[in-house]
Amino acid sequence: MNAPVLQVQGLVKRFGGLLATDHLDLELRPGELHAVIGPNGAGKTTLIAQLSGELPPTAGRIVFEGREVTALPVDQRARLGIARSYQITSVFPEFTALQNVMLAVQAAGGHSFSFWRAAAADARLVEPARAMLAEVGLAALADERVATLAHGARRQLEIAMTLAMRPRVLLLDEPMAGMSAAESAAMVELLQRLKGRYAILLVEHDMDAIFALADRITVLVYGRAIACGTVDEIRANAGVRQAYLGDEEAVL
Repeated sequence: MNAPVLQVQGLVKRFGGLLATDHLDLELRPGELHAVIGPNGAGKTTLIAQLSGELPPTAGRIVFEGREVTALPVDQRARLGIARSYQITSVFPEFTALQNVMLAVQAAGGHSFSFWRAAAADARLVEPARAMLAEVGLAALADERVATLAHGARRQLEIAMTLAMRPRVLLLDEPMAGMSAAESAAMVELLQRLKGRYAILLVEHDMDAIFALADRITVLVYGRAIACGTVDEIRANAGVRQAYLGDEEAVL
């Protein structure tokens, strides 16, 4: 078994008297899609924020490719290869899809955002940006203003911008939130194509998508992992059914 690309060891996050992350251990393996599920308030987004560097843990360690990154800020983690997307789409609506991805390519290269007019003709930005759009299925919408795109296309665009950062780990926070059934199906297809090429930690409420995509699933309840296993193992776990759905007889 390959060594984990990302490890969480004894992670704790307190907000006053609230224990949002409760001595959590978790591993993400190379090429794995590891899903994190749990009821609202389980601490899933708090976990993602700690892994990305946006929120400092109270205690514990975060190790990326054998290097402790617990104290590193967001930008340094991104340069190392840890990239995240958000529950709420974060794009520039007045720019085109291509321009949004070009900005991400530019940022990944550590360049300034100045002199946009010159950058717009720079093949070093345009070509990889178009490649990322093609990878997520948006090649035909490259020159469309983001404000005119459907919600699902915006989420696909955000994935393209994340990929432009040349990550090794993708932290995806509810990428299917607010999507129609057709949009969710398109996102599942996209993640299936990315799976194996990147180590992906996926927080998502769409259980059909989770069961279709996940290699392993960790179940959080009040910040504590109550189970971790394959889809079949999680489906068969009576404790998960009771904690997650409030019904021992429920079928995941």
